Amino acid sequence: MRNSLIAAAAGLLFTATPLLAQDAGIARPNLLLKEVVEGMPQGDKQEIKVLTATLQPGDKTVFHTHRFPVTVYILEGEFTLEMEGRAPVTVSAGESMAEPPNVRMTGYNRSAATPMRVVIFYVSEPGSPFLDPIH
Repeated sequence: MRNSLIAAAAGLLFTATPLLAQDAGIARPNLLLKEVVEGMPQGDKQEIKVLTATLQPGDKTVFHTHRFPVTVYILEGEFTLEMEGRAPVTVSAGESMAEPPNVRMTGYNRSAATPMRVVIFYVSEPGSPFLDPIH
């Protein structure tokens, strides 16, 4: 009986949480990207990396691949990603994208005047490099 009461109370709390947050003036999260991806690490442990990067006007990344999917959030400017065998993708400040694993790619800041700043989220097997340059 006690377990049933605890479960019912927990269910009520989780059901009411969005209402409580709204009443308390707490900002609700804003979903920026929801995408099903393949190639996530399968081990018992994963390493999470959160990185920032800035590309000055006209800069580009090295030609590279990633071993696992990469999520990118654009803070400032525009980022153009060219992936082998796919159409280029351009994302602007406030937008996100997922980069697939094992695809040869390079990214650009095609602006002549504005730096491009990003936050990058990378989940990998522990000790994996963020990218593998292609020479």
